[in-house]
Formats: sequence, C-alpha cells, structure tokens
Amino acid sequence: MTTTDHQGETPTPNLVEEGDIAADYLEDLLDIADLDGDIDIDIDHGRASVAIVADDESARALRTLVGPGGEVLDALQELTRLAVQTKTGERSRLMLDIAGYRRARRAALVAVADEAVAKVRNTGEPLALSAMNPFERKVVHDAVAAGGLTSDSEGMEPNRRVVIRPV
Repeated sequence: MTTTDHQGETPTPNLVEEGDIAADYLEDLLDIADLDGDIDIDIDHGRASVAIVADDESARALRTLVGPGGEVLDALQELTRLAVQTKTGERSRLMLDIAGYRRARRAALVAVADEAVAKVRNTGEPLALSAMNPFERKVVHDAVAAGGLTSDSEGMEPNRRVVIRPV
C-alpha cells in the first residue's frame, strides 16, 4: 500500500522514516508517562505529521501533554524533531498534534483570519492580529492567501504577529 500526502503526491521515504522514528519516540514517552494513546502517522503538505489520539477519557489525560496555550505540545514537538534529527542526521519539520489540539486550533485560527480578511476588505486598512507562535502564523498566512489578500509577520518572538494588508 502506498501512502500519499494531502496534496496527492507520493511522500519521500525520508518523511515516512521521520514519522516512524517520531512514533517510536512518542510511544516510549507515553509508556514512561503511563498515558494511553494511539499514534497516527500521515504526510501533510510535504512534512511528516504525527498525532497522539485517544478516546474521550484518555484524551483528557493527554491534555496535560498539551499544556496552557499548547506550550507543552510545542516543547514536545521540538523534542520529537530532535529525536528524528538524531537518528536521520537531517533537520525535521515534523508536526505533532495531541488530542486534536492543533486541529481545533487550526479551525479557530481560520475563522479569525476569515473575519480579519473581511474587515480589511471593508476598511481598506491593514490589520495587525495578536501575537502568535509560528504554527498559528502559518495557518493565518495560508487562510489570508486563500482569501485573496496578502500578509506578513512583524515583530520579534514571542510577540511576532501577522499583519493582513489589502491588495
């Protein structure tokens, strides 16, 4: 069976390997933390994507791995990327989701971006959004582009924000 990514392309063996290495690392983490969860591996827009999923009861326990505002999830994603890099020797752009947090956050951010695009269209004025992490900014930039406007990021971490501009 051939795995395809969400763009319909056959993923490179490197991305499949990244997903497998990340899954092994995360399974060990779940065992150490005595948490239940299944690992889903996918290829999404040219990068390995790994999700820890669980039923409702176990998902509540997994939320401790998300932390406030996704801070723990971001840290675990970086650790997982480092584990992949250690094994492959290559920098990883792997995305990690736990208990559907990023999926839900993505949907909320697209709604914010759509509302902001409508406001910029109506006023003709640029609009700066609140500070966001790199994942959140990427989601907003993609939604703004899909809405036919332009955007860029301004400021320094952790106060970096997306500015949406009329065309």
